[in-house]
Amino acid sequence: MARVLCVDDDPAIRDVLEIALSQAGHKVELAGDGAEALAKARSGRFDLVVLDIGLPEMDGREVCRALRRESDVPVLFLTAQGDEVDRIVGLELGADDYVVKPFSPRELTARIGAILKRSTQAPKDVFTRGVLRVDAAQHFVAVADQPVALTGREMALLERLIQRPDQVLSRVQLTDAIYGVNIEVSDRTLDSHLRNLRNKLREAGCDDAIETLHGVGIRMGRCARA
Repeated sequence: MARVLCVDDDPAIRDVLEIALSQAGHKVELAGDGAEALAKARSGRFDLVVLDIGLPEMDGREVCRALRRESDVPVLFLTAQGDEVDRIVGLELGADDYVVKPFSPRELTARIGAILKRSTQAPKDVFTRGVLRVDAAQHFVAVADQPVALTGREMALLERLIQRPDQVLSRVQLTDAIYGVNIEVSDRTLDSHLRNLRNKLREAGCDDAIETLHGVGIRMGRCARA
């Protein structure tokens, strides 16, 4: 059972979400606007947030942006049918997945189950992706059991990426992970860290460790053996 916050300004959709997720065994709480959603999400008692993008006043993008400054709680966006821009922006902001309205309750619960499974698969400080292993607590990285020496900044960058390897992260999110929130750092500095990290992992035998989605953001690659 997971604790899920469902946010939508349409009462009928909130009812569908509550029924579908309750039947799947989850504990559900509801919010009808962005301000209420953010206040409840900040309580820290939720395992996942289902968030409509098209909320009045404070929309879902703003809520997700605020959450990502202070929390890694998984977010699944609800987006209008055919609105590719919303889906891309949602992933860029740090959403874990999205479902297009009108949605199938079965698909929604399956997507939520997959997100929750990914978020609980690995121990908190040890992450694996293909041949790559990252032990954050020990500041240890290995490619196919070959140790890779990283600087503190490179380690912080890799740790942020591998925590949710399929999530696309924006430059702002990666900069915050390395330097802290609201610190002014140039794109050139971040590019330098990314380049150095890629080169070190490539030299260890992993050519595809980090992917750049132009105009969207950065995520982990497959980390297959070169």
